[in-house]
Amino acid sequence: MAQPTHGWQSPARAWREEDLRGLPEDGNRYEIVDGSLHVTPPAEDDHHELADDIRMALRQAALEGWRVIREIGVRVPGGNLIPDVTVLRPGAPRGRRWAEPADVALVVEVESPSSRRHDRFTKPALYAEAGIPAYWRVERGDFGPVVHRYELAKGDHYRLLGTVGPDDPVTVTEPWPLTLDPAVWPR
Repeated sequence: MAQPTHGWQSPARAWREEDLRGLPEDGNRYEIVDGSLHVTPPAEDDHHELADDIRMALRQAALEGWRVIREIGVRVPGGNLIPDVTVLRPGAPRGRRWAEPADVALVVEVESPSSRRHDRFTKPALYAEAGIPAYWRVERGDFGPVVHRYELAKGDHYRLLGTVGPDDPVTVTEPWPLTLDPAVWPR
């Protein structure tokens, strides 16, 4: 049997949160879905810039006590995911690597070619199952970013609230009232 060349190997059982501690800090995003390890390569600079601008827009409009965090882990049924942006409720514990779903009001995923299916299908299903009330999926279109806004419906899936493009800023209510204007974000 060939020895692993990356310095670590898969456990003989399903992956667990504690197994993530032994993985390298190499820019990859390591997430667990139903006991399987999902590795996403580092995103390009445009992805990070867009996520930072979304985070800043949310932070500038945030109500007192709310926190807007980049790439904090979120515990979900059967695993751990790392959204691009997470909004934590007032009173959520500080100094944590993994947030509990009850502390999360909104998760935002910025699509990349390497994460498109994961962001459209796998992650929303797990966030909904965890009971996270709102999910935004952001695509980079030809004319600028497009935000697909979802809310939790019947406790186990998301319902589309609407789509906001660069030519149609709108006032949203999740997680608090703010004007969402993708035109000011990078293409």
